[in-house]
Amino acid sequence: MTFLPLRFPWLTCLTAVAGVLLTVLLGPAVPAHATGGGPVDDYRSAYAPPGVAAAVIDGASVETTVRGRDGDGDPVTTGTLFRIGSMSKSMTAAAVMLLVDRGRVALDDPIVTILPDFRMADPRFTAITVRHVLSHTSGLSSSTNDEYPFPPPRDAREAVARLADETLAAGPGSRPVYQNTNYTIAARIIEVVSGRPFDDFLRAELFTPLGMTSTRSTPGCSDGAEGLPSGYQVVLGFALAVPEMPGMCAGNGGVISSLDDMVRWLRFNQGGPGAGLLSAASLAELHTVQPGAGDYALGWQARPGTSGVPPMIGHGGTLATWTGDMVFSPSTGEAAVVLTNGVGAPGELSANLLAERFGTPTKPMSNPLDTVNAVLLGLTVVLAALLVTAAVRARRWAVRRRTARRPLLVLRLVPLALATVLGATLPALLPILLFGATFGFAYWIVFAWLLPLLTLLCLVSCVLGAVALVRRLWCLRDAGPAVRAVDSPVVAGSTA
Repeated sequence: MTFLPLRFPWLTCLTAVAGVLLTVLLGPAVPAHATGGGPVDDYRSAYAPPGVAAAVIDGASVETTVRGRDGDGDPVTTGTLFRIGSMSKSMTAAAVMLLVDRGRVALDDPIVTILPDFRMADPRFTAITVRHVLSHTSGLSSSTNDEYPFPPPRDAREAVARLADETLAAGPGSRPVYQNTNYTIAARIIEVVSGRPFDDFLRAELFTPLGMTSTRSTPGCSDGAEGLPSGYQVVLGFALAVPEMPGMCAGNGGVISSLDDMVRWLRFNQGGPGAGLLSAASLAELHTVQPGAGDYALGWQARPGTSGVPPMIGHGGTLATWTGDMVFSPSTGEAAVVLTNGVGAPGELSANLLAERFGTPTKPMSNPLDTVNAVLLGLTVVLAALLVTAAVRARRWAVRRRTARRPLLVLRLVPLALATVLGATLPALLPILLFGATFGFAYWIVFAWLLPLLTLLCLVSCVLGAVALVRRLWCLRDAGPAVRAVDSPVVAGSTA
């Protein structure tokens, strides 16, 4: 007697994937973080970062909340180190303003007068100024400049040198396009003008005077640093400490800091302790939206107010295994900062922390990647079941089709060939489909790192597809009579 699943493999696959999806969507695979403990616990319930450090500043008072563990398994504290991603841009911009105050550079100086080796394959590059790179209005864009080359540049000098063959997507100052390379150029300006490595200048001239003694920076996003644990990949509630994605972070995202130090940073920007490090005009300029820059200032972004909450100045930070956000109100003094060691949307948490402080309703939080990952997991289960079935039953398949016409036989092999090819090329094809052929390919490494289940799906498709295809061809060769040609006559009364 033949069991139903063996006769209907599709039914077996659908039953399996239905069970997986129901488990994922109706009940988490690991114990959920407790809810009802405030915005931080609600955020952990939605996004499941293993560690969170958050603070709300209200005048002279600071309320901190820490939860979870770091990549070494130790409890998160206000001194735990995190990568802060693009929040680093506010510090790079402040370092440039230090040089402005000292008369070493001006915001409207052309870059070519500061960096004699700065070249691009576009004559408009000579018009790019310091202000342009700090406000993302230089004309650099991912459509013409790959932000994620592999291997990445080793430092800011090499990153700037690689621009020699690149072009601009728009004239300098004509429109805003957020591009990390702008701030790598700014880091190189600081190095050339000061005559010191970028991190040395930041630590000596900015961090140490502000008491930010745990804060430092690295040129590479994945560079190791003393005392820095790993960040996490979190998929459907499962967390795994993994290295950060390789990339160029000099000036644009390489700062490592702690909650204690980030509170000092926000107070400095609010005109508190250490504000005398910059002139009042330069500090105000950092937070002022720049001409033609949309909502962008210099290392900060303007955020509109909501019901009961005033307009804010803030900036987020997103890497593959770290995310954070910081925001403050220039008018009232309230501020919030969030540091996490996993992927998520920390801007939602900082907004809810301030909404709670202002007495306005908080917004519910949910993780859209849970649905994406559940679908990817389901597809992987279905595909694996089908390809394993095809490989195991290859001999039976070959025997049944040993007398088939060649065109029909080739068509029956096409799905396995497509599975193999798509598995090998999907990480590159998907960003091209989403962002266009001009620069979509540059994002393949980002997709592979941020969506590990997509990588797993591709591996399953490529490896098992190739195994099933090769096994079918091998079994066809050994199946007996040769495959019948297209024009072979059919003899009446013949048997298979």
